[in-house]
Amino acid sequence: MWLKHLSVLNFKNYTESSLEFLPATNAFTGQNGAGKTNLLDAIHYLSLCKSYFNPIDSQHIKKGEDWFMLQGDFDREDLQDQVSCSLKRNQKKQFKKNKKEYTRLADHIGQFPLVMISPNDAFLILDGSEERRKFVDNVISQTDIHYLDFLIQYNRILLQRNTLLKNIRETGVFDLGLLEVLNMQLVDSGEKIFARRKEFMQEFLPEFQRYYQFLSEDAEEVSLIYESQLLSHNFIQLLESQLDKDRALERTTVGIHKDDLQFSIHEQMPLKKFGSQGQQKSFLIALKLAQYAFLKNRKHFKPLLLLDDIFDKLDDKRTKKLMQLVSEDEFGQIFLTDTDSGRIRRIFQEIDKPIRIFEVEGGQVNGEI
Repeated sequence: MWLKHLSVLNFKNYTESSLEFLPATNAFTGQNGAGKTNLLDAIHYLSLCKSYFNPIDSQHIKKGEDWFMLQGDFDREDLQDQVSCSLKRNQKKQFKKNKKEYTRLADHIGQFPLVMISPNDAFLILDGSEERRKFVDNVISQTDIHYLDFLIQYNRILLQRNTLLKNIRETGVFDLGLLEVLNMQLVDSGEKIFARRKEFMQEFLPEFQRYYQFLSEDAEEVSLIYESQLLSHNFIQLLESQLDKDRALERTTVGIHKDDLQFSIHEQMPLKKFGSQGQQKSFLIALKLAQYAFLKNRKHFKPLLLLDDIFDKLDDKRTKKLMQLVSEDEFGQIFLTDTDSGRIRRIFQEIDKPIRIFEVEGGQVNGEI
């Protein structure tokens, strides 16, 4: 799969831009703040119905305007698809494929799979477990049309159960029958999510280790462990055994909404505390490359790969190795950003791979250089 054409109107700092891409590597270069990353985010929007960086849709409308529109032409095995997204201020965003509007945005997820690697990914290491669960959920949702529905159902029932627990304290009325119904519903969707997460990790882990060892040249040992209460406990029994605690805290304290990923280096030392910036960067890149491999294996075609400021905190040797890797047949179309067009051109001349470079300045793309 590759993106042939992209047009943006009133999106972030762009008034209007129209770009034609190579099926290989395309680079946006320019100073910080020029708008390079905004073009990557436009591509992410078309693939996954949202920004990678900011969940508030209206904040992507160019200042002083009332709407934005994105459009992309995708090509996959001789299939041509046009995807468009438009948003008017104070209205619901519209997504269309081949001019037909989706009734549910969830139906679009996974049709045009994409992996983004960005300096912002540090939140996966530094922030709480919710971000790591979102990472897993995002990957699986692009390959399993039912998984997102299970998540929506689980979160709805979880909210209902938490509301019931709060009401017990406020009203003094304990509806045990309703609680048992909610427990059964929570277990039903929760066990389906758990099964898919466990299956995902079994396939994902070998790819992660392969890419990390490649990037680090086997310099250190790292581990990635899936943590879930359901690995060692029956879900319904867990809910029943923690009822007193749940009532005291007025929330559900057990379940797959507590799952996490443990990132470690050097014999189970937390990566967050003991990993250098370079090691953390390599860890995150390996995570995302493993995500790419998983999507490709499940979808049976190559997703898009977006690399935002990828050379930050990577030395020249690792940078060249990474570019050599992602330019091979294992990967498909690539979009990347960098402040130094000369560095990009030099690297791709050394690895003898084609690249199209666009110079970006102040929300304007000045054409291929």
